[in-house]
Amino acid sequence: MDEAPLTDAGSGLVPAGEGWFVVNVRDAEWWMSKTFGSGAVFETHEFPFRQLGINIAVMQPGEPNCLYHSESLQEDFLVLSGECRLLVEGEERLLRAWDFVHCPPGTAHVFVGAGDGPSVVLMTGARSAEEKLLYPKSELAERYGASAEEDTPDPKQAYARFERPTRMRPPYWDELPWA
Repeated sequence: MDEAPLTDAGSGLVPAGEGWFVVNVRDAEWWMSKTFGSGAVFETHEFPFRQLGINIAVMQPGEPNCLYHSESLQEDFLVLSGECRLLVEGEERLLRAWDFVHCPPGTAHVFVGAGDGPSVVLMTGARSAEEKLLYPKSELAERYGASAEEDTPDPKQAYARFERPTRMRPPYWDELPWA
């Protein structure tokens, strides 16, 4: 297997071909959303990771990482720094650095920043062409601005009222404890 070349996508480095590569998170491509925090991504639409998705999400206090949802495939998460709330199956749990979360297929969940600074979470999930999503309406998630307006399996419908994320390194990058 050859090494994949890396190219600057405007907010960091992404693979420009198939193969293995090494990139420091501070140099990887970052995306920001006015609603859903920021994140480092390591793949592109042109060169996706076919078996395992992985990214790093950074959320400010009160900021969800996405909408409350479930997937038909396993997902796992590791809080790297800060505090966040896990909304899972209608329950709420406060998480701190080094807390690990396992979500079997079908587990509804979302993360919301907590504490007095950013929270950083490593997020992974299995991949399959047959993956199914569900964005259920949730009173608990709604309190954090993280619920779909109605149950839907369609991400475009669930996120229709929100702005699209943009390629951008977070302005608070240098303040992160691991930056």
